[in-house]
Amino acid sequence: MNRKTVTTLHKMKADREKIAAITAYDASLAHVCEMAGVDLLLVGDSLAMVVQGHENTLPVTVDEMVYHTACVSRASRQALLVADMPFMAYATTDRALETAERLMKQGGAQMVKLEGGVPQLETVRYLSERGIPVCGHLGLTPQSVHRLGGYRVQGRDQAAARAMLEESAALQQAGAQLLVLECVPGTLANEISRNLEIPVIGIGAGPDTDGQVLVLYDVLGISVNRIPKFARDFMREAKSVEAAVRAYVEAVRRGDFPGPEHSFE
Repeated sequence: MNRKTVTTLHKMKADREKIAAITAYDASLAHVCEMAGVDLLLVGDSLAMVVQGHENTLPVTVDEMVYHTACVSRASRQALLVADMPFMAYATTDRALETAERLMKQGGAQMVKLEGGVPQLETVRYLSERGIPVCGHLGLTPQSVHRLGGYRVQGRDQAAARAMLEESAALQQAGAQLLVLECVPGTLANEISRNLEIPVIGIGAGPDTDGQVLVLYDVLGISVNRIPKFARDFMREAKSVEAAVRAYVEAVRRGDFPGPEHSFE
């Protein structure tokens, strides 16, 4: 099977075929996820919490992200490989370019992801103009957890929803080719997905985005912390890790996941 690309995911959106994405941090589990049919592997800075045991994503370094991205890359043959740019590693356009270069050259990523809207437009444009595919991230942005006052649903009031709609369009205009929406009301996520030409991947954003992403450890029910409301333990009814991931992929593609119990209003 040929590797999925940004173009593949754009066609999936056009064809209304759901995109199944999942995080991975090492070669063995990346291989299992690809065997289960995932379309996108995200080497998330969430590894700070689920692998390293930190309270949030802030401590993870560029060196660590490059290391884990390279581990996943060595086993990845089919999925689009996206790597998070960690906290403060894209504070300026020059730093962003250096970080993206390392994640792609040394880590083997095909796309980088960064958090934020208006403050990141210049960076998204700067990277895109230099041939670096960029995935945006709006809603709950974990790197801003202290500014947000915790892990809270975003975009519930009218002004915040309008701002997110405008920021999503601006990110697309700046060159972002994918967008992750985290912890936003399902109605808002649906509107953003319909308004954009680029695929929108949800996590805690209801069932109407173009695809879903979950942390692998939540899918397997083995996270150190409480499994969040928007996740589901697929391992409970599975006989193997691959079967659990495959059940997640199939549930996303059928539209069975997320259900109302995994969504926010």
